[in-house]
Amino acid sequence: MNTIQTNRLQQILAGALIVQILLAVWAFWPRQTATAASGPLLTNVTAADVSKLVISDVDRTLTLAKEDGEWVLPEAGNYPVTAENVTSLLENIEKVQTNRLVTQTDSSHKRLQVAPDDFNRRLEITTSAGETQTLYVGSSSGASATHVRLDGQPEVYLTGDLNAFEINPQAGSWIDTLYFTVPQTATTKITLENESGRFEFSRAGDGQPWTFSDLADGETLSENAVTSLLSQLSSLRMVEPLGQTEEASYGLADPLATVILESESQTYTLQVGAKDEESGNYSFKASSSPYYVQVAQFTGDNLVNKTRADFLEQLPAEGSSDQEETPLVIPLEPGTTE
Repeated sequence: MNTIQTNRLQQILAGALIVQILLAVWAFWPRQTATAASGPLLTNVTAADVSKLVISDVDRTLTLAKEDGEWVLPEAGNYPVTAENVTSLLENIEKVQTNRLVTQTDSSHKRLQVAPDDFNRRLEITTSAGETQTLYVGSSSGASATHVRLDGQPEVYLTGDLNAFEINPQAGSWIDTLYFTVPQTATTKITLENESGRFEFSRAGDGQPWTFSDLADGETLSENAVTSLLSQLSSLRMVEPLGQTEEASYGLADPLATVILESESQTYTLQVGAKDEESGNYSFKASSSPYYVQVAQFTGDNLVNKTRADFLEQLPAEGSSDQEETPLVIPLEPGTTE
C-alpha cells in the first residue's frame, strides 16, 4: 500500500471516529438542560378564570370553590377561605413555563412523582367555562427545581414557581383558624362541666380575684389555674371546619365537656364533642358560630380531663418543708479541735 492510500485510509477512519463521537454526544447529552420554546404550561387559564381547585396527595383531598365571587370550602358548609392564599397559588400555576424540559418518557413519571398513581400533589383546575386541567406536582431536584406534568402529556418540566410541600390538602392551610374569641377582661364568670363535676368561678370585674363556689375549709383557689383556663378559652383555634349541620358522629348531643363564659352583656356556650380516634382531635361547637369544627387534641383534653384538684393550690406533702433545714451542730468538748 503506497503512502497516498495510507493517508486516504487514515482520513476515512478519522472521519468515522468523529461521527461516532458526535453520535455519542447527542445520545448522552443531559436532557435536564434541554430547552423548548417558552410558553405557559396551562394554556388559556388565568388565576381569574379558575372557579374550582381540588388539591390531593396520596391520603387526602381538599376542594376549594368560588361561590358568588368568594372562595369557600364547599364540603364544610361553604366555610370562608382566605382568598389571598388561593390567588397566590393560582398565580404561581399561571407562571409555570415549558422552557425547562426534563423528559418525554412515560417510564420516568413515577420516579419523578408525576404519575397518576404516584404523585406528590395533584391539582384539578376548573375554569368558569367548565374546562378542567390536571397538573401533577412532583419531586424536587433542588432549589427552584420542582417537576411538573400536565395530565395527558408525556413531557415533564422543571419550575421554580411551585413546591409540593407548600400546597397542603388540609383546610387549616387555607383559612383563618381563629374560631372563637372573647375579651378576657370582660369575662366575669366561667362554668366548666365534665365527667369530673361542675366547677364555677366568678369575679366582680377585671382585676378582681376569682372565687370558687365549691371551695371547702382549708382549701385555696389557684388563681393561675383559672387565669390559664380563661386565656385558652378566650382565643380558640380550630384544626378544620366540619360544616353547618350537626352530625350524630360529632357527639354533641351528650358533650364530653361544656363551658359557659359570662360577661355583663354576653353569654357564650362552648361544647366539646366526640374524640376522633385516628387524629385525636375533638368535635367542637361555639354558640357564637354557625359552624361545627374540630379542635386539637390538647385543647379538648384540657377541658374534658380537668378535675377539681386542678383548680386548687397544692399543699406541701406531709413531712416536707419549703424551708431549708438548719444543720445540726454538736458542740465540741473544751480543749478539742475538729
